[in-house]
Amino acid sequence: MSKISDILLVNIPKIHDPRGSLAVIEKDVLPFDIKRVYYLYEVPSDAYRGGHAHKKLIQVLIPLSGSFDVVLDDGKDRTKVTLNKPNKGLLIPTEIWRELENFSSGSVCLVLASDEFEETDYIRDYKEFLAQKN
Repeated sequence: MSKISDILLVNIPKIHDPRGSLAVIEKDVLPFDIKRVYYLYEVPSDAYRGGHAHKKLIQVLIPLSGSFDVVLDDGKDRTKVTLNKPNKGLLIPTEIWRELENFSSGSVCLVLASDEFEETDYIRDYKEFLAQKN
């Protein structure tokens, strides 16, 4: 069972020169093969995203633009991480409840996932999540 202490900030290698910066994600950067990529954008500042956990899926959230907060919960402990650097990704292991909030204007959240979408992998009810953790 995953815990808050299993959550990691992943450094994404960055190449910088006078023309700008380039971030590179290759197979040795993440602890899984990427099977799905999607992104959130045009999210109103008062909107709430997430509100679920995954049974098997691992994700990395990367703030490509702007900032947002990720509230993480392992059933016992909670923490909040602010993401605002495009060369830092938040690795969320299995069985961690996540909520995304406080999106800045123009923010974009890139999500890299270890598997394709499968509804049965989601735990969307917080009470059910707590029951499975105990």
